[in-house]
Amino acid sequence: MRPDDGRVVSNFLVQALRGEPLTIFGDGSQTRSFTYVDDEIRGFLALLDSGIASPVNIGNDTEFTVLELAELVLEVTNSSSDTVFLPLPADDPTQRKPDLTKARSMLGWEPTVALRDGLERTAEYFASRLG
Repeated sequence: MRPDDGRVVSNFLVQALRGEPLTIFGDGSQTRSFTYVDDEIRGFLALLDSGIASPVNIGNDTEFTVLELAELVLEVTNSSSDTVFLPLPADDPTQRKPDLTKARSMLGWEPTVALRDGLERTAEYFASRLG
């Protein structure tokens, strides 16, 4: 992740670390599932080592609302940033959640890094990059 990649996690963390308002599109009720990079790599390696040739979702199926993510980012960064709500883009999905049935049954794989832990690690990384 880069501080300017435009994804919700990096946007929120950078905004919080800079003391800027966190920008939430819509009312924040849309859900997302977040996977820490260590889990993602473990999943890809398990898939590569398996010999399975069919599609297998690798990710995290624990859902959080965008508003819950914003609140957790503020907590993890100890930021006093406000939140601002902007109109939801028309093409923004209300839910993103992978089905991990195949990953669990065929690979014996599932994510292990909790959102809070991943956010804490990523916040440290961004704080060092932002100076």
